[in-house]
Amino acid sequence: MTKTIGLICGSLRKNSYNRAIAQSLIDLDHSAQFRWIEIDSLPFFNEDLEIAGAPESVTSFRADIQGVDGIIIVSPEYNSGIPGVLKNALDWASRPRTSSVLYRKPVGLIGATPGGFGTAFAQMQMREVLEGMQVNVLPFQKMLISQVHEKIDSAQKILTDEQTKRYLQRYLQQFIHWIDHAPVPVPD
Repeated sequence: MTKTIGLICGSLRKNSYNRAIAQSLIDLDHSAQFRWIEIDSLPFFNEDLEIAGAPESVTSFRADIQGVDGIIIVSPEYNSGIPGVLKNALDWASRPRTSSVLYRKPVGLIGATPGGFGTAFAQMQMREVLEGMQVNVLPFQKMLISQVHEKIDSAQKILTDEQTKRYLQRYLQQFIHWIDHAPVPVPD
């Protein structure tokens, strides 16, 4: 059965390297269906809004997450951490805890940066945050893309580095396998 994978980009920048990497997943693999899950219209998380009834942008965002088999988050690292806009989106998706749309959802993490560490710090933090939300994060696999500005055609915003393409294809194959084999909760 064809899997549907949601793509969340943790950057709002118009010419985001991470959006180009996420688009490369779509271009490289035709064994899955992909859907963009946008986070740019979400308000700052606020329990008052949550209690009063989530805004339409939040309701739509949560429905998009529910409608996919798994999610790949492709995100930069800002100041050695998770971009605020991405953490905000994760908060909306996981609240209230009793109706989290991320609960046990298979999630993969990819990050790209012009620097040399390839978003290692942000991915550590994301993994910790997601595991606290009881999300099934793909274990043992890290997709850290450093020096991304040398691997993307800046005019067309497409991935040109063949080795990175192969790594992305292998990561995606492992993620699709994970969707079918991620642990599921034991009923009470």
